[in-house]
Amino acid sequence: MNDQADALRHLIRQQENLRNQKMTRVVTVTSGKGGVGKSNFSLNFALSLQKLGCKVLVFDADIGMANIDVLMGVTSSYNLYHLMKQDKTIWDIIQLGPQGIHYIAGGSGVAELLYLSDRELERFEEEIGKLHGEYDVILFDTGAGLSKETVKFITAAEQTIVVTTPEPTSITDAYALIKMVKGMEPQVSFRLIVNRASNRREGTETAEKIALVARRFLQCDLPSLGIIPDDASVSKAVKRQKPFTLLFPDCAASASVMSIARAFLEVPQAAASAGGVKGFLHKLFSRSR
Repeated sequence: MNDQADALRHLIRQQENLRNQKMTRVVTVTSGKGGVGKSNFSLNFALSLQKLGCKVLVFDADIGMANIDVLMGVTSSYNLYHLMKQDKTIWDIIQLGPQGIHYIAGGSGVAELLYLSDRELERFEEEIGKLHGEYDVILFDTGAGLSKETVKFITAAEQTIVVTTPEPTSITDAYALIKMVKGMEPQVSFRLIVNRASNRREGTETAEKIALVARRFLQCDLPSLGIIPDDASVSKAVKRQKPFTLLFPDCAASASVMSIARAFLEVPQAAASAGGVKGFLHKLFSRSR
């Protein structure tokens, strides 16, 4: 009996070690201005990663325009506010969307996150820390522009994906966001997505234009993760409150997002971000205190 008990304890320790070794990538998705398709990209990017075998959690961190659940056509029972103010656990507020995608709905709790009492902060860190090793990727869909909350998420995450379109105002605002963040935290790693490109040439030229300016004036590289074409299937899916990668899996936009997901998984995880969720929390709240 003792041999069996020892063997069982050894097995449990092995499983715990494997879980602790699993590294969760914490990524933010943002944009310089609203209306560029950022949240729609976040949702469909997460679903594409899931199709590739990743366990993904989408965290709607957009204070003013939290709409991930609207894009999925689902109603959320709980959000971040319930975790902080109504003693719900992290497992209580994680909701299930289409294809079983895990998400945390946005709301006023995101703004309050940076103004928690010491006791609330301690509990929040404890609850969010439970996600360490549970997911391959946690994707924070932040607000557009440079709110105080958005900056905190960007500078704490391993990597930030900036979504822009070929429109001049979108390009200008995307560059302005990158410039301001780099001025605060030079080590932040950005990658670019060009959405709603009329064709591949336009998308490529847009990405190259922003990368050139960033290299010349900010002395930083701005690699492109990919280009998403302007596809009528996307707006059709939005009107039906369904993710376009599920409703129209063979459309051009779906194929592009899948290519972007594959490209993302090929990007090496930064050594400086080895802390995963715990490292993210440390950076997020060390800047808040």
